[in-house]
Amino acid sequence: MSEIPAKATEFEDPSDGASAESGAALGSGVPGGDPMWQSSPPGSMYDYIKVASFSIGPDGLVDQWSLRAEQIFGIPAERAVGMDPIESFVHPDRRERGQRKMAEILDGREWTGVIPFRLPDGPDGRRGPDGVAEVYVMPTRTMDGAKAAVCIVVDVRVLRTIETDLAASQAIFGQSPFGFLLIDPDLKVRRANQRFASIFGGTPDDHRGKGVHDYLPRAEADRVSATLRRVLETGDSITDMHVTGYVPGSDERRHWSVNLYRVHSGSGRPIGIAWVGTDVTARREAAREAAAARRNLALLNEAGARIGNSLDLETTARELLDVVVPGFCDLATVDLYQGLLAGDETPPGLADGSAELRRVAFASAVSDAPFTGAGTAVTVGAVHHFSFNSPCADALRTARPRSVPAEEGALVQSTLAVPMVAHDTVVGLVQFARTKGSEPFGDRDRDLAVELAARAAVCIDNARLYRREHERALILQRSLLPPGDPVASGLDIACRYLPGNASTGRPSEVGGDWFDVIELPGHRTALVVGDVMGRGLRAAVAMGELRTAVRTLALLDLEPAEVLSQLDEIARGLGAPGGVQQATRAARRPREADLSEVYLATCVYAVYDSVTRRCTFANAGHLPPVLVEPGEAALMLDVPPGMPLGVGGEPFEEVEVELPEGALLALYTDGLVESRDHPLDEGLQAFVGALTDPSRPLEDVCDHVLNTLDTHHGEDDIALLMARVQGLPAESVGDWTLPREPRSVGRAREYARGQLLSWDMEPLVDTTELLVSELVTNALRYGEGDIRLRLLLDRTLVCEVWDSGLVQPRRRRARDTDEGGRGLQLVGLLSAAWGSRRTPRGKTVWFELPLPDGENAPIDPAEALLSLF
Repeated sequence: MSEIPAKATEFEDPSDGASAESGAALGSGVPGGDPMWQSSPPGSMYDYIKVASFSIGPDGLVDQWSLRAEQIFGIPAERAVGMDPIESFVHPDRRERGQRKMAEILDGREWTGVIPFRLPDGPDGRRGPDGVAEVYVMPTRTMDGAKAAVCIVVDVRVLRTIETDLAASQAIFGQSPFGFLLIDPDLKVRRANQRFASIFGGTPDDHRGKGVHDYLPRAEADRVSATLRRVLETGDSITDMHVTGYVPGSDERRHWSVNLYRVHSGSGRPIGIAWVGTDVTARREAAREAAAARRNLALLNEAGARIGNSLDLETTARELLDVVVPGFCDLATVDLYQGLLAGDETPPGLADGSAELRRVAFASAVSDAPFTGAGTAVTVGAVHHFSFNSPCADALRTARPRSVPAEEGALVQSTLAVPMVAHDTVVGLVQFARTKGSEPFGDRDRDLAVELAARAAVCIDNARLYRREHERALILQRSLLPPGDPVASGLDIACRYLPGNASTGRPSEVGGDWFDVIELPGHRTALVVGDVMGRGLRAAVAMGELRTAVRTLALLDLEPAEVLSQLDEIARGLGAPGGVQQATRAARRPREADLSEVYLATCVYAVYDSVTRRCTFANAGHLPPVLVEPGEAALMLDVPPGMPLGVGGEPFEEVEVELPEGALLALYTDGLVESRDHPLDEGLQAFVGALTDPSRPLEDVCDHVLNTLDTHHGEDDIALLMARVQGLPAESVGDWTLPREPRSVGRAREYARGQLLSWDMEPLVDTTELLVSELVTNALRYGEGDIRLRLLLDRTLVCEVWDSGLVQPRRRRARDTDEGGRGLQLVGLLSAAWGSRRTPRGKTVWFELPLPDGENAPIDPAEALLSLF
């Protein structure tokens, strides 16, 4: 080693600043900096190892102290020069040995060893820290020939740290389960670990000097190279970069997750890029499978929420396509058996799969492209069938999905024909298609398609069963309503009935709304409107029973309040196993009723007398009738509502109203005036406001009401019964009071003959005289009080005989030997109808004769008398 000037304490730059890097490194004489001998290329050991030097003069004291020594020992040169290194740095227990070694060194011997040392105490008296240094001492001479020494000191703690770091780095690099690359600034592999070599073949050394283009497809390699340059230039690390490529000897596409970060030397200079990659092919496949499963589950959840909200077959089919297009496929169609749509119990053609089908729905996400996956295009609504050997017919025949081959050059590349199976019955076929550019259907897609088709099939089958029940209930309900336009004496009648959702085109459960017009004796008419609570076939059947009961009770000529009382008992009997009698007994003791078997109904019953133009109302929880008098505003009649039928326990009240000629009476159900969007009060006001011109034709008034009000909600049935009062003219009524004496019989015949002749009813004179004589005679023999005779002429001739007796006449069959008892038989034989009814002051016996029409001659009274014997 060359001799070092003993007093050199500063570095001189022999290059005179020629190198900026050297000047930056060597020109810093400030303690605490990072002085070094020179700026070395990346990888120099002096970038990492702390090496210092100082010299010892002939007197054993420090006479030279380097900047590195200042950094390691933390002692400036002005303090260190002149110090005894043994006394200053060596532990007192080792100083004697240190002095012997120093003497040997100054005597010309070299020495190398590891020396524990302790830094001098600080100016504040604090004890200096301990350290370990590896020292290499070389003898030297001063300029005057005196013996001295140069000491090279290395901080052992830094060496051990570097050793540990190297071992850890080698372990991480060599034993890592990830592919590890060190890429130099030229983007070439400087070093590769064994894991990387095991994937791409060869040994780690075989990969030195290769670039990313040697491992990846060109487009992918260009992208990765640009990323590497960006990391090298900016120092920004890249985490979880997705790289796709192939490994030697395999055509399987592999996926890697790569982390990139820039690597620096000990001086902070960039020396390359670290590449840490892991194969995520299986993870990506699992994630893809999980995403597909989540997507399928979401699709099934959406299908469960959106399919089956309507009980209409076509709507349900469209709901299915709304779910699958475009989330599952690009095009789709639904075909249902024509027989199923026509209401057949079992869809036909299940044996060969070639029965007629109707295309009920089509959806496309490709600019409404036509669907020709199964042959020629079929428009929505068209009836068609599949050929026997087609995949679609095979799917229908076997109830299993089939793939439909794609046509050459067609837009559709993959099609699934999936039968719609519900309760082991094939109801139709759904076809799912994907166009070019979409992934073909796989096994998981096939399973999902089968599940979607099955869910839709169950909803369609439910809709089919519901439609069948709805149609049957509707037929039953319509069969129980009055056929055609009802005709009544002294009334002009118009009526409307709209089943629920008839205006919206959607099937719905029929309700229990009904109306009726019943002709009563004496040219009176009963008007009935009712509503059974509930919907469906059960409500329609209950409505039929109540309507039949109303007609029966009306023909008994009971008062309106009594009719409703009897109906209340009948309604309670509908929900009791033992009928009316059981319901009456059960009413006397408390019980827990089964609400599903309780029949409740509202009803308004009115009886109109065309002679007096008086109408008697009774109401059982129904909406009030509306009356419009000529020249007046419409008003709701104040009829006590009473309790609904089936509740029981409360009597019903009657209200009698005189109706002027030309007045308009309206009876209706709540579906006309109430809906989800319009409350009842608002609907009633709108209804009253719509009846502004009662003089218009009655049919026009009904149409105006339905068009004005919200009758298209389809939530409930609507029944509307309107009647215009046309009282019986006074000249069509003959009314006489007869004293209770035998001469009244002959006088009654005279009154009847004279009245009939004035009406030009001569063909009825003989028959009427005979029957009037019989009824007046019975009134004299069995009745009480004065006798009243009344003839009414309208569409028929009605004769009534009134008296104060309460005993009703009873018809019996007389024996051949009896002298009497044939009067009522004669009345029944000669009249079209006869009967009796109670009145507030007695009873009325009546008979009815048809008017002569020139075709049917009346029965000859003589022949009728002879037929009794």
